[in-house]
Amino acid sequence: MKKKSVIIIGAGIAGLSTGCYAEMNGFNTEIFEMHTRPGGLCTSWQRNGFNINGCVHLLLGSAKQSEFYQIWEELGAIQGRQFKHYEDFISFEGTDGSVFTLHSDIDKLEEHMLEVAPEDSALIKDFIQGVRRCLHFRLPILKAPELYGPLEGLGVLFKLIPFWGLLRKWFKISMQEFSTRFQSSLLRELFADLWFPDSPLFFFMMTLSMLHQKTSGYPLGGSFDFAKSIERRYLGLGGQCRYSSRVSKILVEKNRAVGIKLEDGTEHYADYVISAADGYTTIFKMLDGKYLNKKIRGFYENYPIFPPLIYISLGLKQTFDLGMGSSTGLDFPVKEPVIIAGEKLKRLGIRIHNFDPSAAPSGKTLVKILIPSNIAYWEPLYQDNLRYQAEKEQIADQVVALIDRRFPGFADMIEMRDITTPITYVRYTGNWQGSHQGWMITPKTGLFHMKNGLPHLKNFFMVGHWVVPGGGIPSAALSGRNVAQFLCKQNKRPFVTTIQ
Repeated sequence: MKKKSVIIIGAGIAGLSTGCYAEMNGFNTEIFEMHTRPGGLCTSWQRNGFNINGCVHLLLGSAKQSEFYQIWEELGAIQGRQFKHYEDFISFEGTDGSVFTLHSDIDKLEEHMLEVAPEDSALIKDFIQGVRRCLHFRLPILKAPELYGPLEGLGVLFKLIPFWGLLRKWFKISMQEFSTRFQSSLLRELFADLWFPDSPLFFFMMTLSMLHQKTSGYPLGGSFDFAKSIERRYLGLGGQCRYSSRVSKILVEKNRAVGIKLEDGTEHYADYVISAADGYTTIFKMLDGKYLNKKIRGFYENYPIFPPLIYISLGLKQTFDLGMGSSTGLDFPVKEPVIIAGEKLKRLGIRIHNFDPSAAPSGKTLVKILIPSNIAYWEPLYQDNLRYQAEKEQIADQVVALIDRRFPGFADMIEMRDITTPITYVRYTGNWQGSHQGWMITPKTGLFHMKNGLPHLKNFFMVGHWVVPGGGIPSAALSGRNVAQFLCKQNKRPFVTTIQ
């Protein structure tokens, strides 16, 4: 019997995952990617011998206790890979000069919090108890939720009953709101400024539980090496990748997706089309906004997204550390707030990549700084390349000066500077507004669900962080696996996986 064919738009993690699982299940697939290489947002790049990691900082599934480990095994991403599991995730300096270290070990973290803020002991113990409850929280992920039968759905709900209280209590509280409950000024600052302030406290607690269990670590070698391993798996399964192939239109006949048209005018046809590309571009440009409803339009008009970033990388000609034990990151206040890309900057976070041998040549150090920004600030500047480049350099100068004030002599160590902006994200990935992770979940939005198809359009699916609120590399990979299960159901075949 002739194999069904699948065209996948985008060779990011979601697209590669979709391709791998579709190939495992007997479909002929081809990926069309606008860039010259795989990975999408999961990428790294070289500058003067430094390997700048542009994505993964914590990868869920870095140990066998996590079900995601199986998914990474199936995708060929984890075999032979080493991970850095942080003892101390980051140090946080308050405006009064005191320092808090975010320990990965929960017992050590509790002890440190009580030492720093004995006046908040009741609140701290309540918080830590919640983190310990998260150690046992597991969502079944290996089967697409939409494919559960009635009994399976009830079984999942039954397993979640013990955690309903945990979710009700901590999900509806934002980091910003929780920070106001502390008497300690240091802990107030920590919870208000360390994470996204509108993010549910529950997500922070889950991250701490994963750090404690060492199921979420940094993949040594960086993000592009991680993405390349999945591309190798995909090609080994028989898939094909076409790079420098930007899709301009999704071809539709009688409300059925039948292929794609590239910018060069060529057309390619298949039984199914799956977009792992930017959601806005897919819906409103590739499909001309013809297949949507009020709910979908409402997402793009009203829902929050993860903010785009200014990403500054600094290569130092010598070894350098923060002088704070095993902490590889520091978040500190600036003495005099500065204006960066139109926004007042009161704090600066830096991370030292001296734990990854691939990050810098021997005897040297890579430092990175991430600053939330706004695409609207950068779009006018990009119309004039000289102004755009000058603004980038000015921001780098400002940031270097702030770090040099905190670590005298730092500026003299720099031999490489690299600056990316939200425009960079748009140029290389097409992501709407330059967002690095799609939809942001907040206590106000709740755990909203998005379908992987569009109204009245057959043989078409979407995958990636524009259909999985909360985003992230694991969610992108999982969305591809789930859609492959849909393909198998539609074609009345069992869903199977293999491990390389």
